[in-house]
Amino acid sequence: MCEETFAPIVSVIPFEIEEVIEMANDSVFGLQAGVFTNDINRAMRVAESLETGGVWINETSIYRQDNYPYGGFKLSGVGKEGVKYAIEDMTEIKFIGIKLS
Repeated sequence: MCEETFAPIVSVIPFEIEEVIEMANDSVFGLQAGVFTNDINRAMRVAESLETGGVWINETSIYRQDNYPYGGFKLSGVGKEGVKYAIEDMTEIKFIGIKLS
């Protein structure tokens, strides 16, 4: 859980919400994250608290499209990719995607 990997990997551990947010943010990396839950309020609270460039709710980060930002925080990348976001590389934009079905 402490290394940035470029593969579909899931860490499965028991957790409390605040504890898991702290563990996830205690990293020098912050590319993408996923939150799987039926509680949209919990999902949004976690997504807003994660220090990552993108958060998918009930989905993984395998989907990408140029009109939304793709890139990370911290040591994960040097800005955002995507047509509009390439010129905004000095900001910290966060995307939160939700799969509703």
